[in-house]
Amino acid sequence: MTKPNHLPRFIAASGMTNLADGIAVVVWAWIASLLSRDPLLIALMPIALRLPWFLFALPAGIVTDRVDRRRLILGMDVVRAVAFAAAALFVYQATPLPTPPSDGTANPALFFALLGCALLVGTAEVFRDNAAQTMLPALVPHAQLEQANGRLWSVELVGNSLLGPALGAFLIAAVLWAPFALNATMFAVAALLVLSLPGQFRPTRTQGNSWRTDLREGIGFLRAAPFLQVLAVITGVWNLLHQMVVIALILHVQENLNIGAQGYGLILAAGAVGGIAGGFVADRVVRAMGQGRAAKWMTLASAVAFAIIPFAPNGYVLALVLAAFEFTGLIWNTVSVSYRQRYIPDALLGRVNSIYRLLAWGMMPVGLLLSGLIVSIADGPLPRGLALISPFVVAAAGAALLTQLAWRPLGRGFKPISTAGLDPSATQ
Repeated sequence: MTKPNHLPRFIAASGMTNLADGIAVVVWAWIASLLSRDPLLIALMPIALRLPWFLFALPAGIVTDRVDRRRLILGMDVVRAVAFAAAALFVYQATPLPTPPSDGTANPALFFALLGCALLVGTAEVFRDNAAQTMLPALVPHAQLEQANGRLWSVELVGNSLLGPALGAFLIAAVLWAPFALNATMFAVAALLVLSLPGQFRPTRTQGNSWRTDLREGIGFLRAAPFLQVLAVITGVWNLLHQMVVIALILHVQENLNIGAQGYGLILAAGAVGGIAGGFVADRVVRAMGQGRAAKWMTLASAVAFAIIPFAPNGYVLALVLAAFEFTGLIWNTVSVSYRQRYIPDALLGRVNSIYRLLAWGMMPVGLLLSGLIVSIADGPLPRGLALISPFVVAAAGAALLTQLAWRPLGRGFKPISTAGLDPSATQ
C-alpha cells in the first residue's frame, strides 16, 4: 500500500497554504486600514475574500465531484500564488503610503487593485478547500482516516490561526509588501508539492448525471433533514456575528487600545491557542456533557465572550477572552461537524457539504458589511470610541437571541448515538 507514503506531502502542502491564509487574516484588513479609516471601506477587503463562498460554493461542490481533484487543487494554488504576487507588486510600487483619510481612500487605484486580488484569492480558496476535503480518503486507507485528519487539522490550525497571524503582523509592520510576496512563494511551493503526488484523483461516477440533477440530489437530501437545516442556520448566524466582531477588532485595537500590528497578531494567536486546547479536549467534553448540552452551552459562551470584548482594558485581557471564545467555538464545531459527517451518506457528502457551507459561510460577507455599517452609522451620534465597540454590543445581543431560539432544538435534535467517533479535526 503506497497511499500513506504520499500523506506527508499532502499535509505539507496544506500547511503551506494554511500558513499563507493565516498571514492573510491580518494583512488584507490591516493594509485596508492604512488606506482608509472608513470602517465600511475597510470591511470591503475581507468581504472580497468571503463573498466567493456565497457565489461559488455550489459550483465548487459539483466541480469537485467531476474533475481530478489533484489538478483542481494545483490550479487553485497557482491562481493564488499569482494573485498574491500581483498584490505584492502593487503595494511595492505604491509605498510609502500617504496618511489615510477618514472618508475615501488615500490611493484608490491601489485599494481597488488589492480588492480584485482578494476576490481572486477568495474564489480559488472555495474550489481548493472543497477539493482538498474530498481528496484525503484517496491518500490513506479508510482505517487511518481519523489519524490522518487529526494530523491535517493540527497543521492547518497552527498555520492558519497561530503562526500565520503573528507572522503576518510582524511582516506588514516591517515591510508592507513582504507578507504578500511570502504568500505568493508559499502557494507556489504548495503547488509543487501537490504536483509531486502521483496518481489520478478523479471521482468514480456510476452515471453521467447533469449538473442540475447532481445539485437537485444534494438539495433534496438537505430538505429532508430538518435538524441539519437547523444546524446550518445556527452556524450561518454565528458566522455572521463572528465576522462582525473580527473586522471590528481592527479599528478597536488600533484606536481604543493603541495596539499595533504585531500586538494584534499576538492577540489573534492567543485565540488560536485556545482553539488548539479545545481541539485536544473536545471529545472528552462532549462525552461528559452529551452532544445537545455541549452545543447549547458553547453557543451561550459565544454571547458572553462578545459582551466581554468591549470591556477588556488591554491586549492581555482581550487575548484571554479570545482564547476562551475559540476554545468553546472548537467544541461546538466538533459537535456540529461530527453529526454532519455521520448523517450525510458518503456518496452525497461533497454536494450536501457545499450546500451546507453556502448557508453557513455565505453569511460571513453579510456580517462584515453590517459591522462597517454599524460603526459608520454610530460614528457621529456617539463618540468615536463608543462607535467602534458598537458591533460587539450588537453581536452579543444577536448571540444571546440565537442561544434562546436554538436552546430547545439543540437539546432535542441530536440522536443518541455513540460519540466514540467524534473527530475534532473537522472544520465548519
